[in-house]
Amino acid sequence: MENERATDRNTILQMQMERASYCLRFQSIPEKQGEDLKKIISELLAPMTGLKAEEIQSDLDMVYRTYPEFIKKNNLPGEVMARFSKRATRDLILRITNKKSLKLQDQEIKVFWRQKPPFMLLRDMEFDNWKQRFFSKLLLVLLLLLLLLTYNAGKKHSMNCPTEVDPLPLSHEFSQPGDLVIGGIVSQVYLVHETPSFEKQPSQMLMSEPLSETKNYQHILALAFAIKEMNKNPLFLPNITWGFHILNSYYNARMTNKAILSLLSSQQRFVPNYTCAVSKNPTAVIGGLDSETSVNMATIIANYKTPQNDGTQLSSLYQMVPKEAYQYMGVIRLLQHFSWKWIGLLAVDDDRGDRFLQTVVPLLSENDICFAFSLRLPKLSYLNDLTGSVLRQAELSLAIFEDKARGDSENVCTGDEKLETLPGILFEMSMTGHSYSVYTAVYAVAHALQVMYLSRSNHRRWFNGEEMVVQNVRPWQLHQFLRNITFNNSAGDTMHLNENGDLRAGFDVTNWVTFPNGSFIRIQVGIFDPWAPSGKELTIQDNKIIWHRTFNQVVPLSVCNEKCHPGYSRQKKEGEKFCCYECVPCPEGMISEKKDADMCVQCPQGHYPNQHQNKCVPKTTSFLSYKEALGVILATLAISFSLVTVLVLGTFVKYRNSPLVKANNRSLTYILLVSLFHCFLSSLLFIGQPGKVTCLLRHTVFAIVFSVAISSVLAKTMTVVLAFTSTKPGSRMRSLVGKKLAYSVVLSCSLVQVGICVLWLSTSPPFPDMDMLSMNEKIIVDCNEGSAVIFYCVLGYMGFLATVSFIVAFLARKLPDSFNEAKFITFSMLVFCSVWLSFIPTYLSTKGKFMVAVEIFSILVSGAGLLTCIFSPKCYIIVLRPELNNRGLLINKKE
Repeated sequence: MENERATDRNTILQMQMERASYCLRFQSIPEKQGEDLKKIISELLAPMTGLKAEEIQSDLDMVYRTYPEFIKKNNLPGEVMARFSKRATRDLILRITNKKSLKLQDQEIKVFWRQKPPFMLLRDMEFDNWKQRFFSKLLLVLLLLLLLLTYNAGKKHSMNCPTEVDPLPLSHEFSQPGDLVIGGIVSQVYLVHETPSFEKQPSQMLMSEPLSETKNYQHILALAFAIKEMNKNPLFLPNITWGFHILNSYYNARMTNKAILSLLSSQQRFVPNYTCAVSKNPTAVIGGLDSETSVNMATIIANYKTPQNDGTQLSSLYQMVPKEAYQYMGVIRLLQHFSWKWIGLLAVDDDRGDRFLQTVVPLLSENDICFAFSLRLPKLSYLNDLTGSVLRQAELSLAIFEDKARGDSENVCTGDEKLETLPGILFEMSMTGHSYSVYTAVYAVAHALQVMYLSRSNHRRWFNGEEMVVQNVRPWQLHQFLRNITFNNSAGDTMHLNENGDLRAGFDVTNWVTFPNGSFIRIQVGIFDPWAPSGKELTIQDNKIIWHRTFNQVVPLSVCNEKCHPGYSRQKKEGEKFCCYECVPCPEGMISEKKDADMCVQCPQGHYPNQHQNKCVPKTTSFLSYKEALGVILATLAISFSLVTVLVLGTFVKYRNSPLVKANNRSLTYILLVSLFHCFLSSLLFIGQPGKVTCLLRHTVFAIVFSVAISSVLAKTMTVVLAFTSTKPGSRMRSLVGKKLAYSVVLSCSLVQVGICVLWLSTSPPFPDMDMLSMNEKIIVDCNEGSAVIFYCVLGYMGFLATVSFIVAFLARKLPDSFNEAKFITFSMLVFCSVWLSFIPTYLSTKGKFMVAVEIFSILVSGAGLLTCIFSPKCYIIVLRPELNNRGLLINKKE
């Protein structure tokens, strides 16, 4: 029967679970009296599913509201439970509502899949309530036990302290009792071990022999001195005495751990975690000459949350020196200051050495410093070298005091010896950097306790009977006061620890001056401030630096090769470090103004490199000026030819009625001479600094007046040809002979050139221009033609007129006439064409003022050719042979 009932129960549960798997839970649907839940659910789901409301309503098997405990407590609408007859419908609704939210009356509706039937949910809820009551009672029991333990811990322990002394006490210990004790771990003594050679008895070997590094004794004195100052200062926690407990680390991890555990035990008893008599654990611990010692200390001290002030770069501790990254940057700035770019790297062959190289090598590369070698020193070798160094120092010390000891066989230690009698190589009387960090660390702890004391306004919290709580301060209570603390030590220096426990401070740059007897002194020659503007962190007084005597007071060089001088740039050597390079001269037109330039640069516009290519010199403007010889010569020639033309014109005007003048078309002669006069004068427009007006007039005036001159020559030639042709019987040319034809030729040919010039000026006129690229050292100031096509059209048209004139004159050269000037015109046109044909290549091959001079020279030579070839024979007859200027003589000669 029982098995049947269990089977029935399981069947019912299985059926209920199956039915529950088709259910969905809808939260936040508002309640209304007399609500139709089937209708509400179907209308809510129809728009999103794409099904009709009637289909969804027919698919709903059961819809009802439930009121779980959290809904009753928060007075929320009851959840709507909807059971679907088809699983596909339920899956569709779940899939859609997972992507899009349902909203009803601006209220977001949440949909969940109900997996359990109502009676199972009720059972789960009852189990949760039972579990909550159980844990509440358990928590109450634990709280009572904790109160009981606290009460018993407050009572004085009745167990006696162990009477056994420390079986392995540390020999080198310094202590001073006080209400507040500061612990210290120093590295002054280390144990010398001799490596077994298996060749002699172990009793004859050095096993754990202590050897003192005298200079580190100053760290102990610095801590004791700071404690002494604070005990004398009434401003630091009055009626409270300060003490210290200092032990040695022996440069050994095992002994460092032993020293830390001894600090946490009663004196002469090695019982950590146990308070005996009046001995107390230190309020803070100062120590760690190196990072390895500090890590060994922190491994134990961190469990007690005791503040540890040290000189290392561990984020969990309070660092009493600036971060190691600042040290690296200080070294790089120092190397840059002295231009030392070729260095060597030494690193211990361990994890610290790896971190050092991983950090420093990229920094060196970023600052253009490279290393010639990187040497890894074995750790054992490093310690052996350190031991050997101290032994050599001891031997040197014995040698120094040998004379004093000689002859004094009873010289023994009396205890009255003075530290200042020791040589500086063994002990320095001035405070070293590490001692200063120890001194500052003590004051940091004292100021933190002072702030802690003054921050309490309610004195009841500071008293327990008659004993002040500050005397029983727990180490972990100091942390919030050590962070972001700022104070001034007795030396007047301002110290600040940030929120991470890092000291905000800089570095002193110290010059070690050594002497032949082995002694030395320190001279501060500068400072390094990591928070100064970039590039100004390092300040050094070079005049205070005393270099080693082998350098003859000259800054030593540390480069792979000499610096490249200005005018050269660096070129990397293949297969070598980037600090090793060759110096190559700058390319033409480029300069380098500083040493070791990475690349040469172009001079700015309007400048050019000097001869050594280390400086840019402003370019001077270049144009044909009246102040230079070439300009004066060309101007003189132009004026001279103009005066000769005027003289010839005056001669022809004076003898205008003579047969020679009248026979050669007097009007055209006047036009030709006037145009030649203007041609010579137009060349003056090309001399001087170009301006807007002169650029517009230069070529246009020259082109028009030369066209008039050539047109006049052409008209004279045509007149001669037509005159002889018209004398033939039946010739029709007789009607064309006359002044009208000559004037028409001159006017029409000139107007064509005028039209070209007008087109030129209206479309792309010439303008003043400065050419900075054609010449390296000068800026050419010249007239830009504007349109080179029209410019050459102007020259081409003049060449066309000259060619036509030359052909016509050449054909008419043998006509029988005593006054026939066709021969002279032929020769003059030959000269004219030769000049302008040679002008074009010469003009294109020259630059600057010489190009302008070529154009002026062409104008003067071509004009002078016309003037000389055409008018010199006539002037010869008119002036020197006037008897030939006779009409009768010429007619007889013709006959």
